[in-house]
Amino acid sequence: MTSAELLCDAFGVDGRVRECALRAERRCAGFAYEPQRHVATAMLRAFLDEGVAESDLAGSTGYGYDDAARARYESLLARVFGAERALARLSLVSGTHAIVAALAACVPPGGTLLSISGRPYDTLRNAICDAPHSLVRRGIEYREIALHDGAVDREALREELAARRVDTVFVQRSRGYAPRPSLDVAEIERAVQTVRASAPDVPVLVDNCYGELVEAREPTHAGADLVMGSLIKNLGGSLAPAGGYVAGRAAVVDRVASYLYAPGLGAGLGPTLGFGRSLVQGLFLAPGIVERCLRGLDFAAALFEELGYAVDPSPGAARTDIVQAIRLGSRDRLVCFATGLQEAMPLNARFRPEPGAVPGYVDPVIMSSGAFVAGATIELSCDAPLREPYEVYLQGGLTSEHAQLGALFAARAITAKV
Repeated sequence: MTSAELLCDAFGVDGRVRECALRAERRCAGFAYEPQRHVATAMLRAFLDEGVAESDLAGSTGYGYDDAARARYESLLARVFGAERALARLSLVSGTHAIVAALAACVPPGGTLLSISGRPYDTLRNAICDAPHSLVRRGIEYREIALHDGAVDREALREELAARRVDTVFVQRSRGYAPRPSLDVAEIERAVQTVRASAPDVPVLVDNCYGELVEAREPTHAGADLVMGSLIKNLGGSLAPAGGYVAGRAAVVDRVASYLYAPGLGAGLGPTLGFGRSLVQGLFLAPGIVERCLRGLDFAAALFEELGYAVDPSPGAARTDIVQAIRLGSRDRLVCFATGLQEAMPLNARFRPEPGAVPGYVDPVIMSSGAFVAGATIELSCDAPLREPYEVYLQGGLTSEHAQLGALFAARAITAKV
């Protein structure tokens, strides 16, 4: 009996959803996850080259001077990213926090920040442009170049760099929660090369959220000066309790550390508070969890495609993040999807999600989550801004079976309504 058959029988999923699920599972059976083999091998190499000892994991409190767990973890991250340095701290509370801190550190007062991946997702653009004390309101000029046919418009980028001063170039790798494609590392590499040819001293910073360990290479392997993200997404392996990171060229990482803490102190402090073991073990497990997540998302994409909905990426397509867009076409279907998905959660399955205001979002958002680490989107969840074209963004899944069950419950809730 296949996994889909077992889940359908165990949870009473029948009719059209069951038929589509069995077809979806057959479609996914032959999918290969070749990049994950390379990622897993690279992670093993990083750990063996680092030589982590059990005594390194004890951590510290207070100022965190000479915290061995922090030093080992950051060294491991630098190896994974092919970077000179990494800064990973529990005090960075989200990916957005890490990104905005890095941008603020790298764009001088009166300087210019250029986004070459179009409009960032709501919470980040709010922090850059619209919120009180945003970067723009503190004197930074901000400009955008829209994506062209799903890629960086390199001709427009060359023209912009030639015509005006730019202090920092920003790239958002993932689609976030918007109807736009994610950018793969090869596309980011082409953009970096364009910047280097026109303005070699301008740093390129990449929002790496949702993308870590999905491809065989990271943006830092492709020349990016800095990547930023969250430790409770891909890298956390479901064990990291909190935190964010930046990694890249040592000089740029040092600028961020001085901004976050204090000039002269930089990266020399920051306790791990006994969580060093969870951070290091979570990183070790992360490649396998990311692969299981991708398998679950492929099933969800195939299931909803069988049901007649547009999905992006398509089942089996190369992925560069852990976000699956499903275009449901109506507000009611978004609510049904989130409600059905919630019923599959290991925590709070009996809760009912309701649309509401979320800090940083212009439109009401409905979310579904029941994570062991609050907000950890490597665990199964969804977000859906209630606006055209009414797409839901499914993400994560610690096991492919759980992702399958969530997709089945969401599909059942929608088909029961329409």
